Amino acid sequence: MEAIYDIEVTTGSMTHAGTFDNIFITLIGTQGVSERTKLDSYGRDFKTGMKVRYKVITRFTLANLLLVRLEKDNFMFLPENDWFCSLVNVRTPEKDVIHFPCYRWMAEGEVIELREAKATKIYEEKYSQLKEHRKNELKLNKQVYQWTEFKTGLPQHACFQEPLSLPSVVRFSFTKDTDSAFNCSTALGEIKMKKLAKKPDQWVQMEDMNSAFWPSRTTVSEYVRLHWMDDDFFGYQLLNGSNPMMLRRCTELPLNFAVTNGMVQPFLESGTSLTMEMKQGNIFLCDYKRLVDLPTQFINGKQQYVAAPLCLLYKNQVGKLLPIAIQLQQQASEDNPVFLPSDSEYDWQLSKLYVRNVDCLEHQASFYLRTHLAETFTVSLMRNLPAAHPMHKLLVPHTRYTMQINTLIRNRLLGPEGAVTQNTSIGDEGMTNLMNAALSNLTYSSLCLPENISDRGLEAIPNFFYRDDGLRLWSFINDFVRSMVEFYYLSDSDVQQDTELQDWIKEIFIHGFLERSSTGIPQCFSTVEEVIKFVTMVIFTVSAQHSALRAGQFDYGSWFPNAPGSLKRPPPTSKGSSDKNTLLETLPDMNTSAYLVSVFRLLSKHSSDLVPLGQYPEDYFCQMAPQKMIRDLQAELSFFSESINDRNKGLQVPYTYMCPDNISNSVSI
Repeated sequence: MEAIYDIEVTTGSMTHAGTFDNIFITLIGTQGVSERTKLDSYGRDFKTGMKVRYKVITRFTLANLLLVRLEKDNFMFLPENDWFCSLVNVRTPEKDVIHFPCYRWMAEGEVIELREAKATKIYEEKYSQLKEHRKNELKLNKQVYQWTEFKTGLPQHACFQEPLSLPSVVRFSFTKDTDSAFNCSTALGEIKMKKLAKKPDQWVQMEDMNSAFWPSRTTVSEYVRLHWMDDDFFGYQLLNGSNPMMLRRCTELPLNFAVTNGMVQPFLESGTSLTMEMKQGNIFLCDYKRLVDLPTQFINGKQQYVAAPLCLLYKNQVGKLLPIAIQLQQQASEDNPVFLPSDSEYDWQLSKLYVRNVDCLEHQASFYLRTHLAETFTVSLMRNLPAAHPMHKLLVPHTRYTMQINTLIRNRLLGPEGAVTQNTSIGDEGMTNLMNAALSNLTYSSLCLPENISDRGLEAIPNFFYRDDGLRLWSFINDFVRSMVEFYYLSDSDVQQDTELQDWIKEIFIHGFLERSSTGIPQCFSTVEEVIKFVTMVIFTVSAQHSALRAGQFDYGSWFPNAPGSLKRPPPTSKGSSDKNTLLETLPDMNTSAYLVSVFRLLSKHSSDLVPLGQYPEDYFCQMAPQKMIRDLQAELSFFSESINDRNKGLQVPYTYMCPDNISNSVSI
């Protein structure tokens, strides 16, 4: 007796998702395989956003439906065009509706076999066909997604040289237009600095900088321009600017920091001392020791310089964080004075400028390093967790565009001819060394925000919006991940026997953290709690943390004296040697400034098709329980966005970088 299967095929809603090509379907069940059937109804079948119904008729029922095979062939003489298939739903003769999520592109001649949406771990597989399908999927993926090295000592990445050469399954909506727009020339045009980028000249007066800055200003960058020399804003940036990662509480002065009680006494409240303030938790330190002995380069034929400062800060009674001492090199000596707010205006501003320079360099190293790690998580996911695995379904939305963006950054920003390499004082070799040093200091604990804040002693400092917003987001993500993981792993033994999950974490340890056990990154999972913590860290790193380090770069760096990537004069070795011209002579040349601002512009822009944190437009689960967990997360994030917006109305400088509405679900730019 013949059996009728009702098929519904959904084409994606993004631009150019449809196709004129022929699509064929084959149904594979436990008791047989259907004929290869062309999907053809009246009119054009696969328009963007369309759902079209078909019938597949078999001589007998196929029993349990396991796989749906799709094939794509060119239609007559028309040029070949890819097709984005979102979902295939099948209603069986037994009246069951089975969902087969796809959410990927298909090219001509490509064959895709889709599994039912139900998430399945390897030890739960019942059918030999599905075991074989799972094995073959990972075997192919390990051939396609091979590890390779970008630079010695840095996390490894996928082997693709160009973003458009990535497999269609991870292409998402990435287009040639996206590819061509990601360059400094485009950004220079947007910020109206193309002419400036051709001038290898020194700045003559601050008014020239104002003119260059004016067309592309933002509300925050205008505030930066007006207040970048203010001590309290200097401290504020270390909490809520582009790089909130350097500050830590100081309970004891480093031996190489030649600060004394007497030096800083005038800048503390009356009746107290440096020792007393340290005990009370009011003294903080930024130590840029990773920049010691980094090589520097020539730009426009001029030698560039970098310091390795120690900067001491004080939280006063009204909660402002103020710099009170800066030593520009690590080793105390007569020609390495400690600069103080009571020094001449020019000496003090110059010493802060060297700190802003190294903070910019540290930020770039930290930003690119963490962006690289997002690719590590992604490549290991594709190699070790098949599409049916629950953690693949949970994490794949957080991989969107990650490999494409990383490939562009390596090619156009960090390569030997890249904009960052060419326009920072430390150049290619120096940035590589700095990233190596940052990786050697990177720990699992530092990637987990609650531990990071605690380790740095920053639990109580006021007006620390990065911490406040970040901890709330960590909590929301952690609750969501907990509900998901505990739904699929009922016991620790479930975790231990999931060999695919164990392979995922093992490759992250080997290829991302280079087998350094000192990082504390797990090499395997023994408990459900360990999986919850690690997956929380992954989602937080690629979404909220990435946004915190990325989104403010143009706001805080487009007024280029505030975030100079390079400086043209060596750090001063005595006091009283600077005047009103020294600052202009020290700042990078016009073209160097313009190119670095264009980088900030590129990296700070929102993606044109942003998918915000907590939004999962592709339903990989098609189950009620995970869908409810997602809705619960979305409700929490929506309420939190409102509370951040309300808070920001009362702030002179709004902190928006960890507002869920502004956070991308993945490293997508």
